[in-house]
Amino acid sequence: MQGTFYGIGVGPGDPELLTVKAVRAMEAADVIIAPKTEKKEGSVALTIAKPYLKENIEIVYQVFPMVKHFQENESDSWDKNKDEILMLLEQGKNVVFLTLGDPMFYSTYIYVFRLLKDAGARIDTIPGVPAFCAIASLLGRPIVEGDDILTVIPATAKEEAIRKALESSESVVMMKVYKNFDDMVDLLDANGMAEDAILVSRAGLDDEVRINDIKGAKGLELNYLSTILAAK
Repeated sequence: MQGTFYGIGVGPGDPELLTVKAVRAMEAADVIIAPKTEKKEGSVALTIAKPYLKENIEIVYQVFPMVKHFQENESDSWDKNKDEILMLLEQGKNVVFLTLGDPMFYSTYIYVFRLLKDAGARIDTIPGVPAFCAIASLLGRPIVEGDDILTVIPATAKEEAIRKALESSESVVMMKVYKNFDDMVDLLDANGMAEDAILVSRAGLDDEVRINDIKGAKGLELNYLSTILAAK
């Protein structure tokens, strides 16, 4: 009998933010898939989930290229990873795929989910806490209230698209702020959003960084897991 594939969001960093459903699925799993990139050793998602894993659980590391859209990737690594997961499922094993934040929110899991769904796999996706929600609660800073409209902006998008989004937004969450931090600060400043903005990098992890004065921090080298909360 085919096993079940679980996509589990482990949140941004604090292991205690995992849901009860996520923990139960991990405790019952036969195999853990820990995604990683070509450039880095280890898996942040696996580190977060470790307190809930069985001592001798089988862990499979899979390398996934960092791409904006699945179609842009010409590597065959996607098919190799899919085939490896399908083989484990066909052996009757329950397989857990760990992902930071929420599985359906800017996640590599989305591409894996689509490939396995097309292959007829039995899938159960378990949501996780997005970084910006955890940051807001951590800081006691409401994200939106009343009739405010929130815009989520990936800093990796085209500058013109970001500019238009900022002009029409009252409150924004800016994610993946790392390569072009200075440019993002300038865009926020031009829209009256820099003074009350705050940036948190690697929220909930041991090396978490908080920046209250983003204008004064220009030039700083940031981690990929960096998020800005801002409002007019």
